[in-house]
Amino acid sequence: MSVILCTAGYDHTIRFWEALSGICSRTIQHPESQVNRLCITPDKKYLAAAGRHVVRLYDIKSSNPSPIMVFEGHTNNITAVAFHVDTKWMVTSSEDQTVKVWDTRTGTVQRNYPHSSAVNDVVIHPNQGEIVSADRAGNVRVFDLGSDRCTHQLIPAEEVSVSSVSVANDGSLLAAGNNHGDVYIWRMYQENNETSLAPCRVFRAHKEYLTRLLLSPDIKLLATCSSDHTVKIWRVDPNEELLEVIDESEFPNMTSTTPSPSTISLPTNFGTSTSTSTLPSTGRPPSSTTMHSNTTSSLSTSHSQNAHPQITPIITHRRPLPLETTLENHQRWVWDCAFSADSAYLVTVCSDHYARLWELSTSSIIRQYSGHHRGAVCVALNDYSGAGG
Repeated sequence: MSVILCTAGYDHTIRFWEALSGICSRTIQHPESQVNRLCITPDKKYLAAAGRHVVRLYDIKSSNPSPIMVFEGHTNNITAVAFHVDTKWMVTSSEDQTVKVWDTRTGTVQRNYPHSSAVNDVVIHPNQGEIVSADRAGNVRVFDLGSDRCTHQLIPAEEVSVSSVSVANDGSLLAAGNNHGDVYIWRMYQENNETSLAPCRVFRAHKEYLTRLLLSPDIKLLATCSSDHTVKIWRVDPNEELLEVIDESEFPNMTSTTPSPSTISLPTNFGTSTSTSTLPSTGRPPSSTTMHSNTTSSLSTSHSQNAHPQITPIITHRRPLPLETTLENHQRWVWDCAFSADSAYLVTVCSDHYARLWELSTSSIIRQYSGHHRGAVCVALNDYSGAGG
């Protein structure tokens, strides 16, 4: 199974597809609830399906329709799921206002990060030591797993729900999209084993809700899905002026709390993993005097009662990325997407019941996957040639 492609949604089924033929090769019933998100482990062995209260882990190579493990602990819809590069731990977000980090071998919760509102999305930084979450109150938060605390709090627009976040494969960029259809992009820097963020772009990608955004594996494209029935593909080039940080002198009321980009070289690769154990060991957080005291600390844990996340300024001057193409053949809301490993293809899923495979160079549909009898809302694709990609 060199290419694993799965879709799911509101018809309570998970479907595996032969990517090239469009044939559904396997169907797993998920009667307890709809499926909100799917994620394939990097080694291609397992598929995680996030439902109403639990995550179910299925053996991809087995014909057994029952999950091999069930992760219980959330009390509302689970909105996102992602795996550590070695599949030793998993992170989830939920409408129960928490982000949880799980030991995949025991099914137990190792970290629990409360939010003040429902959490829409969570992703793992490529350094495997940080996670980034987004919630309905308009917050984007970065958590350091080693120090067990929130280190950055970003508020692109207060009380505007942030629906999706994506981190570049080399850790150089963070993108977030919200319910106004706006996209925010930050550069990410590593200095002295700490992450710094510098805002560099905001633009209106869609006139309606943005449901999902995703940076391509080669970091040259950004895909945005929307309730306007389209997916837009934007061109990204971090090495050119397109993503240069705006001169702060243009915005006299904006004060930066991050290092100047002119003094830091852009990272090219963070490697694969910074941990050989289940999670980085919990360390002592830095003094709260290095943080902003005007930040609420609802995220504090037993290890960081007095630590406050760093507030990073937001750029409000709108400069859109170059629009590469618009994929327009969807009939209803587009909920999710997945890039191929070479960034040449994109799979989308839509409320019109279909999943579609697009060739991005021609903006054409290569395959259409038909079988769901209600809205398809999530997709997972792994076509990397080696385990772990």
